[in-house]
Amino acid sequence: MKALFVSNDPTIFDPASAARERMRAYARAIGELHIVSAADSLAREEQDGTLFVYPVRACKLFRIRALARRAHALILEHGIEIVSAQDPFEQGLAALRAVALTSAKLHIQVHTDFLSPWFVRSGNWRSPSVRMPLLNRWRIRVADRVLPKAVGIRVVSERVKASLMAHYGSCIPEPSVIPVAVDPAVPEPVRLPEHPGFTFSLITVGRLEPEKRIEDILAALKLVVPHYPMAGLFIVGDGRERRRLERMVRSLGLRNNVMFTGERSDARSLMASAQAFIQASAYEGYSRTLIEAALAKVPIITTDVGIVGEVFKGYEDVLSVPVADPTALSLSIVGFIEDTRVRLELPAHALTAVQDHLAAQGDIPTRIREDLVRASA
Repeated sequence: MKALFVSNDPTIFDPASAARERMRAYARAIGELHIVSAADSLAREEQDGTLFVYPVRACKLFRIRALARRAHALILEHGIEIVSAQDPFEQGLAALRAVALTSAKLHIQVHTDFLSPWFVRSGNWRSPSVRMPLLNRWRIRVADRVLPKAVGIRVVSERVKASLMAHYGSCIPEPSVIPVAVDPAVPEPVRLPEHPGFTFSLITVGRLEPEKRIEDILAALKLVVPHYPMAGLFIVGDGRERRRLERMVRSLGLRNNVMFTGERSDARSLMASAQAFIQASAYEGYSRTLIEAALAKVPIITTDVGIVGEVFKGYEDVLSVPVADPTALSLSIVGFIEDTRVRLELPAHALTAVQDHLAAQGDIPTRIREDLVRASA
């Protein structure tokens, strides 16, 4: 079959990226896959086997129109049968416009739990306030318009499926749950960078964006350090919030207890050398980093998001806390510091849960192809 993805991931233009490798696998399973995505001036149009990638350069104000026009032209030129948008927001709107007056069907992928109240909420009385994008309210309205027009919807977790069905009911086709593909290999540990001297190392990995609520981890650490000064945090990743977070570290007096490493290609191996992985996300669709942390055999502290409750059980596999609750995060950190037995038992349970989960998923590219075929029938 011939499919086209409207993507929001410019890393697909890097032949060595993990995203490009996933797209190659999808293209082999689908038959012929075309992808349009916003990109910078360095990205180039190219063919990679049965994968074709097309950069679209436009300012944010005109990006949806530019994506829609390029996708529409490709539908007509290549006889595309189905167009799949990799979110129901900007990319979904572009895909909806692209299929107009063609025979191509519209398929939508939902990778985030956008119906969570935390998609637009900035905080509460227990937590620091974060700057959630004002666009998120508009994105919900766009999804309300786009999703009922789709002939097929793929979600990445049962949590997201349940939220869509509760909100839209029979107005949308029943979503297919197809998780994100994750390499099941257990990584070899890589030594953590030199640091000011903390000996109990927490690690968090991901984009430094508002929805990750790194502020809550810093607020929790501020509560822990006066009693356990050996506790420290490695923040692996980069993003728009980095400078704001660095200022917060200084204002809390945590400069000797926090290290920003930037992006690291060996993040999974770094996890394996930490005493605990911690995540404070406001919402997640799936949360691949939780899977990777479990494979790294590191104890996990996480908010109740994504696949928590579906793959992981709280207090059996991971320590799970409410969103925007630094006090609860701090108590979980202290629990791991003080209780060596729990710190050893939970990772073993989490590893088993993840290995069972991954084994049950089958071949993800083949399942994606089957989902597209069903939707286009």
